[in-house]
Amino acid sequence: MHLAFSSMNTPSDPHPAELARALEDRGFESLWYGEHSHIPCSRATPYPAGGELPSPYLNMMDPYLSLMTAANATSKLKLGTGIALLMERDIFSQAKTIATLDRLSGGRVMIGTGVGWNQEEYENVNPHPFNKRYAVLRETVAATRVLWSEHEAGYEGEYIRFDPVWADPKPLQAGGPKIFLGAMGPLGRKHAAAWADGWYPVDVAMGDVAESVASFRDEVRAAGRNPDDIEINIQIMDTDNLDKLKEYRDMGIARATIGVSMDLWDQPGAVMPMIDKYAQVIPHLSAGG
Repeated sequence: MHLAFSSMNTPSDPHPAELARALEDRGFESLWYGEHSHIPCSRATPYPAGGELPSPYLNMMDPYLSLMTAANATSKLKLGTGIALLMERDIFSQAKTIATLDRLSGGRVMIGTGVGWNQEEYENVNPHPFNKRYAVLRETVAATRVLWSEHEAGYEGEYIRFDPVWADPKPLQAGGPKIFLGAMGPLGRKHAAAWADGWYPVDVAMGDVAESVASFRDEVRAAGRNPDDIEINIQIMDTDNLDKLKEYRDMGIARATIGVSMDLWDQPGAVMPMIDKYAQVIPHLSAGG
């Protein structure tokens, strides 16, 4: 099982180049940056974790520019978005941005995406109904894959449609980067099983993780797909238990992603000590380690 690191990607965090070099030097597999282009001042949508919205949400940098900076500072570290809000950007510009990042990084990109939790944020930039957002995301991903793979790329869906276009260059990875769906509820998990390249859940919201993983794999089979082809990238909130990480490895989970806890988001000095601490764990996460 690979170990990855995720960050809110604010100006207070370690510089992307510095962070990426530290991760690669210590054997981490990948770096994941989240995305919020803006936060509506109205804030009618409650923060899912409860309480006030943590201030780092107001200062998140662009994930693709930060990941390009990380790519330039490294040679092997993979680069992920966790989570990119694909429905909140122009589809053509976004497809080219990701394709360019993939080419310039040597094919190291992975895309984690989701429907988002902030209704006002979504509605500021997307004309389609918020209660249809999973269907809109499914079509957004399908249309993006067409742009990444077909010379004359057109798409005709219920929500996303465009006549054939030339959208080159394509990503270095054939067909484009893998797309992971970050979703916890029954509907989101069903979508992940049906069309995503991977599932990106948070462990504390899964209940019994082993049961949840087994159930997800059953849903993948029910969708006519092979569970071995669908990676699971689990975001872990309690990283103090090495045995838990080994349990996740033994479940066949491909990647565990760690990050500093929410109460330390505004303390940039917490990042590097955490990376040093968990670098010692990495040798134990290989098969049989």
